[in-house]
Amino acid sequence: MAQTPKYYHHGRSPAAWTGSVIAAIGFVVAAIGSLTGPNWVITIVGGAIILLALLATMVMKAMGYGQP
Repeated sequence: MAQTPKYYHHGRSPAAWTGSVIAAIGFVVAAIGSLTGPNWVITIVGGAIILLALLATMVMKAMGYGQP
């Protein structure tokens, strides 16, 4: 018997929340790097964290924790 995937209303899935939180942290890190100098190493690390958020969201969605 096949299970139907859980329906998450308006992006309230674990994948969406995880991606949003990680991306918010990345934006804060990138903003701090941009405002302090600019310190390019910290800014690039913030950008990498944002890309990590995208990757984590895609992986979690593929695992079934996102909106179908």
